[in-house]
Amino acid sequence: MDTYVDGFVIPLAAERIDDYKAIASLAGQVWKDHGALAYCECIGDDLGAPGMVSFNHAAATAPGETVVFAWIVYPSREARDRINAAVMADPRMLPMQSADAALPFDCKRMAYGGFRVLVEC
Repeated sequence: MDTYVDGFVIPLAAERIDDYKAIASLAGQVWKDHGALAYCECIGDDLGAPGMVSFNHAAATAPGETVVFAWIVYPSREARDRINAAVMADPRMLPMQSADAALPFDCKRMAYGGFRVLVEC
């Protein structure tokens, strides 16, 4: 299996967690409806491990912000490309893609990347 993962790290104002959760819940359903194997969004809880780079530092959070760590699992990179195209065309996602969308986070501060799975247990 050529499992593929999209990963995200997003700084988020703590006061916007509920707003983000509503959007993420809808997005997760849309991704799963189009074939994603798994969709997971996590909110920062224990981010300051001594002697390591913290997620707060990596995400350049400001006071009052926390970190969202998220991933989507696909059967392959090819499936990811097909699924993402279908998700972006899904009418449920169109309000979030508008230039006027009041998203609870700044997309320009989001870290994103696609990853080939190295080890899967």
